[in-house]
Amino acid sequence: MEKNYPLIAEMALMGDRARSAQRILSVACHALKTTALEAIVTSLGQDRDVILQQNSLDLTKAEKEGMRPAFLDRLKLDGIRFQEMIENLLLIAHLPDPVGNIIAEWDRPNGLHIERVRTPLGVIGVIYESRPNVTADAACLCLKAGNSVILRGGSDSIRSSTAIHAAIVKGLEAVDLPPASIQMVKTTDRDAVGEMLKGLNGAIDVIVPRGGKSLIRRVQADARVPVFAHLEGLCHIYIDQSADLQTACRVVANAKMRRTSVCNAVETLLFDRAFSETHLVAVLNMLTTCGCEIRGTEEVRTLFTNAHLVSEEDWYTEYLDAIISVKLVDGIDEAINHINHYSSHHTEAIIAQNLQVVEKFFNHIDSAVLIHNASTQFSDGGEFGFAAEIGIATGRIHARGPIGAEQLTSFKYRVRGNGQIRS
Repeated sequence: MEKNYPLIAEMALMGDRARSAQRILSVACHALKTTALEAIVTSLGQDRDVILQQNSLDLTKAEKEGMRPAFLDRLKLDGIRFQEMIENLLLIAHLPDPVGNIIAEWDRPNGLHIERVRTPLGVIGVIYESRPNVTADAACLCLKAGNSVILRGGSDSIRSSTAIHAAIVKGLEAVDLPPASIQMVKTTDRDAVGEMLKGLNGAIDVIVPRGGKSLIRRVQADARVPVFAHLEGLCHIYIDQSADLQTACRVVANAKMRRTSVCNAVETLLFDRAFSETHLVAVLNMLTTCGCEIRGTEEVRTLFTNAHLVSEEDWYTEYLDAIISVKLVDGIDEAINHINHYSSHHTEAIIAQNLQVVEKFFNHIDSAVLIHNASTQFSDGGEFGFAAEIGIATGRIHARGPIGAEQLTSFKYRVRGNGQIRS
């Protein structure tokens, strides 16, 4: 296959620019970064109509191409969502600065004083698909943590993302920060992704992908730099025999139906068998009233005849739609076994009043986020107080769960002495 040398050269240049810009950002004071983020918000507000117009063009194209409703929902950026994006960016601007924060400090017997201090990660590569708001969220979270970022959005949202990025650059220029602090790959050529995954000659320190399975699989398979990612959100809720019925109904309805297209929507519902005859029908009736399709085991269908028969494939399926799989289990132990077998380690919840059961659930399930008596849709950077998130990570090193500004930092050690030498 013939190499695209002009693209390779341009991507390498982007990496060099990002590294140079990051050296400036790494020592930028909190006040300057706050001012820059406020300037970006102002610029986005000034360009609001242009951005929404470009998003309308992206949506029209996607509709003509027959994209699924869930995809269109992720792509859509209307006036309400634009305002939510702006409000999130203002929250990011006024978060405490994670850079320079002393995580721990201690003294050694020889008089040395040691500090572990937060530092920027460096240059972040963000590869995402349909959500145009990721352009702004990722850019501002990286800037807050003193990182430069190279953004590569999907072809479906290219008009929206390009318009958002143009406004961001104007904000950077207004406070004399390098425009290369936040760069965007303008081409839709997939080879650009390949170059980012190679690391741009060592310029990129971390890759954060955000999108569907095919994108995440490619990134995880091909990346030569560390990756913060989750493959999919196979989220579960276990309803224990000690659960309050009203709580169960409210939480399950929200976790499934608030927004079905998001990765923290619940996909599998596990009922304690001891609870099922008195409460299962009430919960499933509530879901069907909301327009949700039920797929259950034969045992579930005996109690709830409107359910379709579930298949083994369903337990592995992230529907991103108004569909849920349902199974009866013999208490917390079987629920834990099912979740640990099928889960993608994103988010799991338990509805229970028995706190011993809750602690067992928390201790024996190794997902990034575990929730008690609340919706799985709280597994979100904004809801965690991070203002926004660059994505969700389900790996077991460094960042796990929602990735906010603090998760986009590393650390270094500062050792202070007064002439000590080692014997």
